[in-house]
Amino acid sequence: MAAKSFVEKYKEDHQHPMNKLTHTIGIPMIVVSLPLFFWMWKTALALFILGWVLQFIGHLFEGKKPSFLSNPVYLLVGPVWYVKNILTGKAFKKEQTEKPHL
Repeated sequence: MAAKSFVEKYKEDHQHPMNKLTHTIGIPMIVVSLPLFFWMWKTALALFILGWVLQFIGHLFEGKKPSFLSNPVYLLVGPVWYVKNILTGKAFKKEQTEKPHL
């Protein structure tokens, strides 16, 4: 991507508060499910499916298709976005829009 980074584009495609919430819950479920497949495959499968269902529900609120449908790289960008938001404290905060100067 030349003009925007993958994370910036991902952020642009995930603006609706409900979409952000479903991704904040769904992404960790998917990530945690992956290593669990070795020991608790039924639990892992349930987490994996539920995590994806939550994300697709979020995209219904957003009114946009999931980013990974345009580029599979976004399957890795989601967890990066999540970690970045958790570490910066932005995951559960409402973003403030800049007020125009009068």
